[in-house]
Amino acid sequence: MILISLLCAARTAVGQAILEPPFGLQWGDSPQKLIDWAGRHSLDVNLFLPGDQPALRVLKIQPKKGFLPDTQAGAVEGRFLAGKLYEITVHYFDPEASAQIMEGRFENLRKQVTAEQGKLTNNLQQRTVSDQFATKTQSFHREPVKGLFILLAFTEVEDLLRKRRESKFSLIYRNDNLREEIRQVLASPEK
Repeated sequence: MILISLLCAARTAVGQAILEPPFGLQWGDSPQKLIDWAGRHSLDVNLFLPGDQPALRVLKIQPKKGFLPDTQAGAVEGRFLAGKLYEITVHYFDPEASAQIMEGRFENLRKQVTAEQGKLTNNLQQRTVSDQFATKTQSFHREPVKGLFILLAFTEVEDLLRKRRESKFSLIYRNDNLREEIRQVLASPEK
């Protein structure tokens, strides 16, 4: 019984290690680590402090123009609860690229994530039309360990009247286990 418990714990630890956040970050890191990374690369940093959620901090980092270092991503956004990283989103957008090029980049990233993390589950594929705008959305996810997941989401908006399309997508890393642990600590009365 002890051996089974140890094997399960080791498997969980390995699964969580596989799904580490990008840019050299670790789950539970402080916002300062992301701010320091942005400073080393001369990137803009925007901080959002929601008034109705005083423990939440959202940092969005992006260059004035172009991409984040060594990527084709336009921005990265970190979410911190009580000063600990629990979610990071890498946003891919490029005003210079056509919707077709962005869709190709999305497919390449989907294949890369599948090769690195394992098969992705199809969440959503839909197309809606409203007021001469067609919106196409696709999303895929993988949750190797309950509460620890990666989500890849694609959105394309087509102006049917002007025959123009724009596409963007995001890769989200989220640790709901850590977020729940922090929430429990925040909710417990101080001694």
